[in-house]
Amino acid sequence: MDVTEWIDSVTRRDWQKTSDKTVRFALIGLGWWTVDAVIPAVKNSELCVTTTVVSSSKEKAERIAGHADTIDHAITYEEFHDGAAEEAYDAVYIATPNALHLEYAETAAELGKGVLCEKPMEATIERAERLVDVCDSKDVPLMVAYRMQTQPAIRQARALIDDGFIGDAVQAYGANSQILLDMFSDPNQWRLDSELTGYGTSVMDLGIYPINTLRFLLRSDPVTVTAQVGSFHEAFDDVPDERSAYTIVFENGTHAVCTASQNAYGDSQLKITGTEGQINLDPVFAGKCSLELTRSGTTVQLSLEQVDEMREEFDYFADRFARSEPLTPDGQHGLTDMRTMEALYRAGRRRETMHVEK
Repeated sequence: MDVTEWIDSVTRRDWQKTSDKTVRFALIGLGWWTVDAVIPAVKNSELCVTTTVVSSSKEKAERIAGHADTIDHAITYEEFHDGAAEEAYDAVYIATPNALHLEYAETAAELGKGVLCEKPMEATIERAERLVDVCDSKDVPLMVAYRMQTQPAIRQARALIDDGFIGDAVQAYGANSQILLDMFSDPNQWRLDSELTGYGTSVMDLGIYPINTLRFLLRSDPVTVTAQVGSFHEAFDDVPDERSAYTIVFENGTHAVCTASQNAYGDSQLKITGTEGQINLDPVFAGKCSLELTRSGTTVQLSLEQVDEMREEFDYFADRFARSEPLTPDGQHGLTDMRTMEALYRAGRRRETMHVEK
């Protein structure tokens, strides 16, 4: 099989249908990710513009507003809930701690705004279900921010799997880790607070990447899971999973083994092995993506253009939103991840195999 023919057939931004619409965003939650990754991405995007920023602090919102000359409104969370600047934006991006997503989605839905919500959707399944229900009841579009689904290398890998490059997918391995305590000076930051992060920290924040990316690549959902989790450093006393290792059996029969840790040397990889070949992405989840293909004893390392994944994600949202097309991955898609992760944490507590609820 000619690998180059497959790669050439997958066009960059195969999803884009429009180039003459602009979707105006309000960014809710001005942590480091929004400031360092999202604002520059939207500034450089083709189809989006940031007009409004929302924070707990008026002073912080006004300071961050200076990061882009399109931002005319700097408001507090309370002002957002009161409808301040509602005519200035078409959609919201929610990047607050997990347990606060619902309240901002509820207000956005009341205001008739589209919702791009960071993953995981919420802290618990029940709250995530309420988030989906409120968007449905107000008929506002909801997309969950799985940036890997618009990553060109991931989309190329999916096309290869669809075309049979690896044969039948048999097994997968995923890893995602970082040293959280080196990233933030405050040991009390929200990812270590069970009331804000939800079921845990490593799987909820990092393990969700291999879970969802495998779902996307395989076009298949988890059926059963097992897990082992543990916390050893005192900073992780409030969460069960400083370290985690888990297995997933997918509907199509693929077996996956994954690890995630918030207190380990940075690692980011995903490998899918089939009956006829293998796809290896290493690194994959850390903002850069490498694609290695193996078949018939030959391995090819592809040289890929590195893209701003957040810019791709925002333009993808805007392209569909501007055309009033259904947004994917939608809320129901996000709920499957929530149910998978809840089952993983339950499996970790009970040391038993758990079925993932539909």
